[in-house]
Amino acid sequence: MLRFAANVSMLFTEVPFLDRLALAARAGFAAVECQFPYEAPAAEIRARLDDLDLRMVLHNLPAGDWSAGDRGLACLPARVDEFRAGVPRAIAYAHALGVRQVNCLAGIAPAGALHDDLRCTLVDNLRFAARAFAAAGLKLLVEPVNTFDMPGFFLNRTPQAVALLDDVGEPNVFVQYDAYHMQRMEGELAATLARYLPRIAHVQVADNPGRHEPGTGEIRFEFLFAELERLGYDGWIGCEYRPTGRTEAGLGWMP
Repeated sequence: MLRFAANVSMLFTEVPFLDRLALAARAGFAAVECQFPYEAPAAEIRARLDDLDLRMVLHNLPAGDWSAGDRGLACLPARVDEFRAGVPRAIAYAHALGVRQVNCLAGIAPAGALHDDLRCTLVDNLRFAARAFAAAGLKLLVEPVNTFDMPGFFLNRTPQAVALLDDVGEPNVFVQYDAYHMQRMEGELAATLARYLPRIAHVQVADNPGRHEPGTGEIRFEFLFAELERLGYDGWIGCEYRPTGRTEAGLGWMP
């Protein structure tokens, strides 16, 4: 049976971050994920999770200054020290929250930067993080992101991400596969999942266009969910979408 986690960075945004956990539980979710938990003390988040009998299943590494336009640091040669300083912080939050896998955003390529320099930096940083994560008993994920929503994002297709994993060469590194981003970049969702599922540790969903809840756009999620079950996917599915109205009113798509 497929398992769904509410992404509280995008759902229930009418209330502050910590209060979204209660709304997720009230809506029937057994698990949550978030982009960046660092705005609240880890102990306070964990206390809320425990009180609500919720699991946190995913968060991201620190990704720079989001409000200033940063979308990850891992490919940026000038910010290697900042990226690597975020690794122990991410591990500390993961351990405190019971999270077993943490996602890494590669970042946006700076104007004029050489592709090979960026890729070498990304490989080196991922290898550094993967080894630290392995020692901590964690998986490291990397996520391709579409370049319509994030122009210049360095990692933007599934085969590119899998080739990156091969170059990193660490056994605890996997792809985070977001159906919305990959529908925009490459399509072929079912075939891609069938081909690469052993390299994918986490799936996220939103429909296209608009990045709204499943059933509002062009993706046949009923078919896609059935295909994930047929393939034996046993991870969580993160609901990382922008609700068209109140989140609770738009959950009729969930099987």
